[in-house]
Amino acid sequence: MLIHKSSAITMDEDSRESFSDMVARARSGDERALAELAGQYEAEVRIAARVLLGPLLRPHVDSMDLVQSIHRSLLVGLRSNKFEFTRPEQLLALVLTMVRRKAARCVRLQSRRLRLTAKAVTSGSWPSGETTGADPAEAVQHDDALRYLMDQLDGTDRRVVELRLQGYSTAEAARELGLDPDSLRVRLSRLRRRLAGHERQLAEAI
Repeated sequence: MLIHKSSAITMDEDSRESFSDMVARARSGDERALAELAGQYEAEVRIAARVLLGPLLRPHVDSMDLVQSIHRSLLVGLRSNKFEFTRPEQLLALVLTMVRRKAARCVRLQSRRLRLTAKAVTSGSWPSGETTGADPAEAVQHDDALRYLMDQLDGTDRRVVELRLQGYSTAEAARELGLDPDSLRVRLSRLRRRLAGHERQLAEAI
């Protein structure tokens, strides 16, 4: 369990504007307010990101990239009135939840990449760019076939494949696409069967 002191987000009593005013300005897109708001949590989030990524993922994922991702997500949430908080402690709780979810997604993504790479080593078929000693002509043919296969999918199915390979869970992908999770599971099942006859590794990865 991560336990952080909230000193980094303690409000300055001499500040000329309240925390609520800062949030309101940030919500309207004020760059200065956004920077000040980010300063309320950035150090805490970076520490949390490093702890959650652990020594195995740190060489592959920059904790600062996670921090920047939090900044972007917070900005989007503020502008769409998705997030509501009136105290610094609430802001910290929100961003720590966000970083936990994003770190978990990085873990899933790296696991998928490792699994695909391992299969490429043994099968020499996916992804063709990572195989060693493969015939260049066969690699090009494979890539052309894969592009053709992806082109046959509609926009939603292509986006589903992209999200799953990025490490999104079914529930997270459903939220991203505005779909019912159960409906997406049915869609994924059909998609896997469709892909299995052509790209089994890809079908298993999603």
